Amino acid sequence: MILIPAIDIKSGLVVRLFQGDFGKLTYYDPYPLMAAQRWCKMGARWLHLVDLDGAKNGVMDNKEHITYISRHVKVPIQVGGGIRDEKTVEDLIKAGVQRVILGTKAIEDHKFLKDMLDLYGEKICVSLDCSNGFVTAHGWVSITTIKAVDLALEFEAMGLQWMVYTDINRDGALAGPNFDQIQTMLNTVKKINIIASGGITTLEDVKKLSAMKGIAGAIIGRAIYEGTLDLEKALEALGVKAGEEKEPSP
Repeated sequence: MILIPAIDIKSGLVVRLFQGDFGKLTYYDPYPLMAAQRWCKMGARWLHLVDLDGAKNGVMDNKEHITYISRHVKVPIQVGGGIRDEKTVEDLIKAGVQRVILGTKAIEDHKFLKDMLDLYGEKICVSLDCSNGFVTAHGWVSITTIKAVDLALEFEAMGLQWMVYTDINRDGALAGPNFDQIQTMLNTVKKINIIASGGITTLEDVKKLSAMKGIAGAIIGRAIYEGTLDLEKALEALGVKAGEEKEPSP
């Protein structure tokens, strides 16, 4: 399992939301690149960047910060938030982004997702942000009537290889992951690599997730910013030491 620090960007600043609520926001870093470099120095082998303004408004407002980071760190990055047209996908990949995460657009326009999968294959990831097993959209603002497991199976049939699965009720709450929902998703899909997100708070959470058969990665956010989880110790528990130069996988 790969541990992936999150850098959520709003108005050019590093922030975290509580349960996806834009009204419950905490500021952490004034410079996204500094956060990226800090996590890389501690041994991170992937980074997860989100344009929160883009997720809410449908247009990436922080693309400049994201592309700048992609050019100034040595680890691969995955990016989501407001990516809803082919030009944006193309621009991000040309800028060196390793994995482009589609959310609302993939949920609402399956043809677009299929087109992107045909063009870019494993560089395309879908984010299923869920509440009580149902998919949310538009930056977690609206909850749909679509069951996450049903949609995951549809996407698997289309050839999707990567998925970020987030329980927004746990995200930013430091309450621990929803292990049951994660296991349900792992039991449902067979060909999609699942990256868990939401609520990962302690070293025990990391160890428990890494023991789940089939889990490919886990995104960590508020816990490493507030110190309830030591990134270096978490990475060491997974066999990665700070400063190690290894080919990142997955």
